[in-house]
Amino acid sequence: MKHTIEVVGIKIYAFHGCLPEEEKIGGNYLVDVMLNTDFSGAATHDALEKTVDYVLVNKIVREEMAIRSKLIEHVGQRIVTRLRSEINAITHLRVRVTKICPPINGDVDHVAIVIEG
Repeated sequence: MKHTIEVVGIKIYAFHGCLPEEEKIGGNYLVDVMLNTDFSGAATHDALEKTVDYVLVNKIVREEMAIRSKLIEHVGQRIVTRLRSEINAITHLRVRVTKICPPINGDVDHVAIVIEG
């Protein structure tokens, strides 16, 4: 049986980007985390310690997003690395970092990167 946990739409204001203004002004981001794990013990016994704690997922994302990067690719990889190192029960992971209204000389709603594996 395949078990998936999703923490979707983590809203964060952060200061990522290559432009000097982005370091000063910042912008809005959304982060989505999808992970596969075996939570059959939690489903059977109603016990938090038998699944992945969503609070920890949110904490890791927020802490990594607080560290400035020029590229969302870089911050996304840091999130993946940290989730994998702190949560042993992950069998598959997908992280999406979305930058809302990026300053790319055009009318663009958002740009995003996805790291999966």
